[in-house]
Amino acid sequence: MEFSNIWLFVLTAATLLIIPGPAVLYIMARSIEQGKKAGIVSVLGVSLGGSVHVLAGAIGVSAILMTSATAFNIVKYLGAAYLIYLGCRTLFSTSDRTTSEIPKAPSKKLLKIFYESALVEVMNPKTALFFLAFFPQFISPSAVSVTIQFLLLGIIFIILAFISDGLYAVLAASIRKRILSREVNSRLQNRITGYLYIVLGVFSVFASPSKT
Repeated sequence: MEFSNIWLFVLTAATLLIIPGPAVLYIMARSIEQGKKAGIVSVLGVSLGGSVHVLAGAIGVSAILMTSATAFNIVKYLGAAYLIYLGCRTLFSTSDRTTSEIPKAPSKKLLKIFYESALVEVMNPKTALFFLAFFPQFISPSAVSVTIQFLLLGIIFIILAFISDGLYAVLAASIRKRILSREVNSRLQNRITGYLYIVLGVFSVFASPSKT
């Protein structure tokens, strides 16, 4: 794996993580209802669930490459197509979600919050599908073990997600109820995310397999 690919992955992943998704809204809800500790515990649970998807994806992608290099490239192209689809769906979304739509989160014990957060993330098929579509775009079949490359990207992604989600948890806890009264239109967020997915997908399609 080329060093430039790692930096490109870091920049792309960080940009995607900055924009709040369902997991972030869940974490913010916990922080708002039960404080910073509950939010951070939720972040830890989501990170654990994400790690399970990373491990499963590494094994799966490695098995695909062992079948044939052609199969691996097919996975990359399908992943690129999925990213473009995500971009178009996000870009043309007509929903105007606001922060006032953050779900209510009844008070629970911290241990239960941790297990629940991890389980929700593990059982989310969209996370697994996203990893399988996103990570292979930065993996080189001719470099070191594909499993090691996938795990490395997974570790980087989980660390970035933990930092980003943790900041949202702290922010939500500090603002508390006030954050629910501020209506922030998500149209701009959708545009940024949508264009990023599409650009990444198109770049992946035209990039040489030896360079990705």
